[in-house]
Amino acid sequence: MTRWRWAPGRICAVVLIWLAAAAAGDPDPDDLDRAFPIVEPDYGHTKLRLSEQGLEAIRRIENPIAVVAVIGPYRSGKSFLLNQLLSLSCDKGFGVGHMRDTKTKGIWTWGAPIEMDVDGTKVSVLYLDTEGFESVGKSNVYDDRIFALATVLSSVLIYNLPETVREADISRLSFAVEIAEEFYGRVKGGDIAFEPAKLLWLIQRDFLQGKSVQQMVNEALQRVPNDNGNKYIDEVNQIRDSLAVMGNNSTAFSLPQPHLQRTKLCDMDDKELDPLYVERREQLKHVVGSIIRPKLVQGKTLNGKEFVSFLQQILEALNKGEIPSTGSLVEIFNKAILERCLKVYREKMDGLRLPVSVDKLQQNHEVANDQARMLFDKQHFGKHHAAQSVLKLDDEIKKVYRNFLLANEYQSSKLCESRFSECEDKMDHLQVLKLPSMAKFNAGFFHCNRTFVFDCVGPAKERYERRMSKMLLKSRALFIKEYNNKLFNWLVTFSLVMVVLGRFVIKFLLLEIAAWVMFIFLETYTRMFWSAESLYYNPAWHVIVSSWETIVYSPILDLDRWAIPIALLLSFWLLYWRCFGRRKRGGRSLLPLYKNSHKNSSRPRSD
Repeated sequence: MTRWRWAPGRICAVVLIWLAAAAAGDPDPDDLDRAFPIVEPDYGHTKLRLSEQGLEAIRRIENPIAVVAVIGPYRSGKSFLLNQLLSLSCDKGFGVGHMRDTKTKGIWTWGAPIEMDVDGTKVSVLYLDTEGFESVGKSNVYDDRIFALATVLSSVLIYNLPETVREADISRLSFAVEIAEEFYGRVKGGDIAFEPAKLLWLIQRDFLQGKSVQQMVNEALQRVPNDNGNKYIDEVNQIRDSLAVMGNNSTAFSLPQPHLQRTKLCDMDDKELDPLYVERREQLKHVVGSIIRPKLVQGKTLNGKEFVSFLQQILEALNKGEIPSTGSLVEIFNKAILERCLKVYREKMDGLRLPVSVDKLQQNHEVANDQARMLFDKQHFGKHHAAQSVLKLDDEIKKVYRNFLLANEYQSSKLCESRFSECEDKMDHLQVLKLPSMAKFNAGFFHCNRTFVFDCVGPAKERYERRMSKMLLKSRALFIKEYNNKLFNWLVTFSLVMVVLGRFVIKFLLLEIAAWVMFIFLETYTRMFWSAESLYYNPAWHVIVSSWETIVYSPILDLDRWAIPIALLLSFWLLYWRCFGRRKRGGRSLLPLYKNSHKNSSRPRSD
């Protein structure tokens, strides 16, 4: 086997060649006449990251910056177009590929800005080349972030389209414009009206006859008649409405195909290209130059360092997901906003302790609804999608409010039923008083009614108030009837008790006679001239009834509760007095009517 031996001189030569090759592949960073990446995709082609090499080139710019960005599908000739606008060859300018996969990754800028005089101000114009959308191996999220970023950054947005304008192109641009419009005002946290970029519809390889490109674009952006209220047509018209913000700033332009052999365009000079193409290209340069304006953020122009800072803020927000990605994700993003708004609404409504009155629930609903709408107005995405989202928010709030109405109805019925049952039990208890008292009944009646009126709230209150009124009136009528019967019976019983006391206990004849008169009167005269039911209402009995009420019930003493203890005490006292009181007093009678006067008489006995 032959062994290769490397001489030290040969090794040094190889190392020098390698170093030279490495140096050739890494140009001097001070050489700005080349393309720099400023935004690159991550490994999964879902998020974007900044490229410090390109940012350093931009930071050097001290003049106000204007940005011309080219967006469009992959393999549509964006990089070649930029080289044509910059009068650069393919080997020196932006990389142009002829394979089926995309050449440009992320967003690139030409390092040496073009100096222009715009309204007396020296402006540095940056040209941005963007990665084409709809290529294989990428997510829509990535495409739309590239799209959104270019839309936000640009002063002139060139929408590069092959051959014609399709509905998908309008939809995608609409979404990008809405992203830029909404996000532009959020970067600095303020309400800044979006100043849209000048939009240039550029139709490449235009071979169609008839209408001009401007007419084609104008017709493509017109609203579609929808007399039948078709939902799909409404969505199409919403997309066109979203582009109205750029309606006065849009220009249409077309370029014919430069040569039939597209893969060899980079090897051709202007003499070999189609003369019409060369002529139109020069016109395009003039059009682009005429609409260039400095990039404004919060009404101020940006120099290189300020522009990089602005780019960093936007990219950070994009990667955090603060901006949705596709047209369908607008609804998803707003759905999350809706959920937060509904949460705010529910939390405000949950602060109420049900049941409450209908007016209070309505007032709280209006306050909670206003808070939810304020949050939605502050955070929602897309002005033109917001109309549908607002309707959806209103529908969801109405559903939640209906649930609160039902819950309030249930809790109100439950509470009012409980208070009604308590009052009903109270009235039933007052019906069976041992000692009837109209004053006690009225006190219980008014207390029950007052408690019910205070505690029973909500939509069921009116219904239960009617039930309560009927129940109380019925209880009152029944009590008055029973009251008169019981009062009559107690008066009869009282008269008999006075007879017994006057005859056997006190032994006071006048008391006994009065008690008999009262008993006879109650048993005869009342039955002859009026019924017992009329005792309470008869003026003749007013003094007796008032006396009875005063004795039986007062706020201090409720005789119905203390009747038995008081009766026992009195009985004990009488028994004690009969047994022990007379012995201490020598057996003398307290009433002269019953004294044995014959013991002290001096008259002789008849016998």
